[in-house]
Order: sequence, then C-alpha cells, then structure tokens
Amino acid sequence: MTQQTKILRASLLATALTAADHGWHVFPLRPGRKVPALHGERACTGTGLCVSGHRKWEQRATTDPGRIRDAWSRAPFNVGIATGPSGLLVVDLDTPEHKGSSDAPDGAATFGALCERAGHAVPDTYRVRTASGGTHLYFATPPGIRMTNTQGSVAPSVDTRAWGGYVVAAGSATPAGTYEALCGPAAAPLPSWLQSILRPAPKRPQGPSMAVAGQSSRYADVALAEECRNVASAQVGEREAKLFRAARALGRFVAWGDLPRHVVEEALQVGGEAAGLSASECRSTLRSALDWSITHNQTRRATA
Repeated sequence: MTQQTKILRASLLATALTAADHGWHVFPLRPGRKVPALHGERACTGTGLCVSGHRKWEQRATTDPGRIRDAWSRAPFNVGIATGPSGLLVVDLDTPEHKGSSDAPDGAATFGALCERAGHAVPDTYRVRTASGGTHLYFATPPGIRMTNTQGSVAPSVDTRAWGGYVVAAGSATPAGTYEALCGPAAAPLPSWLQSILRPAPKRPQGPSMAVAGQSSRYADVALAEECRNVASAQVGEREAKLFRAARALGRFVAWGDLPRHVVEEALQVGGEAAGLSASECRSTLRSALDWSITHNQTRRATA
C-alpha cells in the first residue's frame, strides 16, 4: 500500500467514524465508486454476519467503531450512508446533465418552486454537493415514521432516499469529482409539509364483505400465534431466518387489514428476543420483511 493510499484510507475512515458519531449507519463503497463493496447473495458463504441468512448492505450498515475500523483497514473505501437505518431522508437535487439532457429541469430550481408553492422557504439543513454538481439535503425523520425512496414524484429532478436507499458521504470521491459538505453536519427535522407531500393519504381500500373479513381475521389470528411460536422456539443459526419468514408471511394480513402492523411487530419482537436475538436485530429484520410483504400483497389472495 502506497503512502498516498494510506493517507486516503485514513481520511475515509475518519469520514466513516464521523458519520457514525452522528448516528448514521455506514457501509463501504468500492474505492472511487458509488456501488457497495459487499458480496452479493449468490456469493454469500453464510458465515460471519450472514450466518443466519444473507445480509444486504442496508442490514450490514453500522455505527460500530470496531466494525468500521476493521472494514476500512482493508482498502480506501468510499463511504455509503444507509438512510433508512440512520433515521434520515435525503432530498437529491439533480443537475440537468446528470439526467442526461441539458433540457431537463434543474432539481434545485424545481425544489425551490415547490417550497414556494407550499408557502415555505427552502429548509436550512445539512447539505452536500455531489460529484456531479447536484445537492443532497439531509433531514431527520420523525420517530416511528418510515419513509421510502421516491424518484421524480415530488418534482422533476428531485429524488429522495430513505429506507431502501443510500447516499455517498461527503469526503468520498469518484472520477466525476468529490462529495463536499457545504455546512456543519446537523440534519434538520423533516418539515411536516414536505412529509405530507412525500406520504400522501392512502386511498381507501375496497374491503371484502363482513363475512369474508371476519373469516380472514380469525385465520390471521391463528397464523400470528403459530408464527410467534415458531420464532420463539427457533434454534441458533435459524433464528433470524425464521423471524424474517414469519414477518413475510404475516405482512400480507397487515396489507389486507386483518392485523394491525404494530400488533404483528410487537408479537414477533417478543418471539425473536425470546429466541435470543437482540432487540435491534429483531427491529431491523421485522421492518424490512414487513415492508416488502405489505408492498407485494396489496391484492387479497386466498389464504386456505
């Protein structure tokens, strides 16, 4: 390793540790690039952090200084921030060139117009200039609120990153340029007016008849009890996988309105901790599995 590489690695390690100090969950990106430097599911050996099943970058992102030092001791990795686990929503204001057309609207201009229409100034928060010349605006999401990514739905050239997304931390560099902090790293609370735009009121579902709903509710209660028993009795090496499968299975009942989400989360949390998983491991697994299941089970199917 050359002296220059050692200096770069130390600088990026300091970037990762600083982000972790702010409670932001980090993971390594390939040197000089924006893609995760982690193995994929096909290459997973089922060892280490993946002993209970393959863990993707969002699940492996961490604030643990020891794990961070170990990872960045191997190479000058760029720093990725997993926005969801970090309690962040990042507004990505693109430049026209980044969208591949000089005729595309400028993200900063369209976001400014959006703020003006809403009757508010552009929020003052932590900002990062991206390698392409765009801007990232960091916001802290309210407790208990789970935001997801959006792409162009807020305004042209305005995307957001939350659960399921990540951003490149200031201090990282790509061939296009360096990510640069424009102010101190204090993420302002997500404005309520912006939250309402990002999470419009859901459409009222067309529910089944009372008879079908009652039957489905009883089936859901039985399924909940059975899945909780399976999770609580899981052995070492299968605990997280069983918790993940249980959440996937029960998420459909949440999507169909047969079970409240908080009831499923609390019951499986108890079961997972009873099996020996930590509270944080349970929460992370439950959130990702339930989110996936709810998203993919919007249409009721036969349950027996």
